[in-house]
Amino acid sequence: MVPQIRIEDYNYPLDDSRIAKYPLAERDASKLLHYKDSHVEEFSFRDLPSLLPAGAMMVFNETKVVPARMFFQRETGAHIEIFCLEPVSPPEYNTIFAATERCSWKCVVGNLKKWKNDVLSLINTADDKDIAELSLRASLVKKEGNTAVVEFTWNTGVPFSRVLDMAGKVPIPPYLNRDTEDIDLERYQTLYARVSGSVAAPTAGLHFTQRVLDGISAKGIDINKVCLHVGAGTFLPVKSSNVADHPMHREPFSVGIGLLRKLRDRKVPLIAVGTTSVRTLESLYYAGVDCIEKGAPEDIGQWVPYEREYPYSTEEVLKALVEYLESNGLEELKLGTRIIIVPGFKFRIVDYLVTNFHQPESTLILLVSAFVNGDWRRIYDFALANGFRFLSYGDSSLLERAR
Repeated sequence: MVPQIRIEDYNYPLDDSRIAKYPLAERDASKLLHYKDSHVEEFSFRDLPSLLPAGAMMVFNETKVVPARMFFQRETGAHIEIFCLEPVSPPEYNTIFAATERCSWKCVVGNLKKWKNDVLSLINTADDKDIAELSLRASLVKKEGNTAVVEFTWNTGVPFSRVLDMAGKVPIPPYLNRDTEDIDLERYQTLYARVSGSVAAPTAGLHFTQRVLDGISAKGIDINKVCLHVGAGTFLPVKSSNVADHPMHREPFSVGIGLLRKLRDRKVPLIAVGTTSVRTLESLYYAGVDCIEKGAPEDIGQWVPYEREYPYSTEEVLKALVEYLESNGLEELKLGTRIIIVPGFKFRIVDYLVTNFHQPESTLILLVSAFVNGDWRRIYDFALANGFRFLSYGDSSLLERAR
């Protein structure tokens, strides 16, 4: 049954002055709020290893932000901003980034109403010779509501990943109210980012330094990676008063068979770095249910966790998932998820969560509330009263799941 939740119950006063517009000079110099058994305490992020259970498992999202914003102009001189969301042709991230002449993307287009059927030219404000030689063009294939399918063509035979590096800008969150700057090229990216595809950073990971990672390893914590490519939907506010009316966008994820085997066999707590890691890991349960009931996993629907009671243990479904991959000779699970985690969600895999402080009335506040059994206001009131910085470049928290 779809939960009936009023989004206005998840509001809090966030003044613009509390939003961190820039990162701190050092990634791990941020504050860290620790929540355990309804008790809240302040630490430095460098203290994180000392607060984690020795011998646990820890899971990071290794997605990499791509410079997905590009600026074009019509022959009339009108400027058109194009923000690449997800591949259309070729349909996979690895193949579309390797394309060397043309490719098509689903995009958000600024001034879409002004774009007729003419071909756009990339704006080259710096008169960069290499960018000029690209001769990058954009053609409107079709409009799809608030988005459009756009075909890009270029001359020099370089892969599209290089085209974006040359012509694109890192899509920092709109609530920063500023243009992308040089510092964002480095700091709006985790140290361990490896697989290109996100249009937003998994921001809980922005605090990690090699010093902190070494401290985590020294406690015998087993570090693992998943990949979920973060879509532009992460910036979308919940506009409907009833959360049941809010659509979640599909985000592709992949999990290696080695990690699935560890999850199947684990006897230790699991720490997820970021809400994207949580959504990936908790989606695995329902992928495993599909293996048991349908013989193969399917994309995870938004409300699947709430539609009925599931009789299977976590070990059973993960066993089915591993067996499916093994029988099909697959080294990793690749699926999409629209899962929304709201109060009433039954967590089956994640025990600890490292996460930043999120926007009022957002789906991420709902996830935090579900994780701490509704006690999210205690956490946010403490952060507001004690000078914590908010949102993507803000401070961090370590939350232990309410039992």
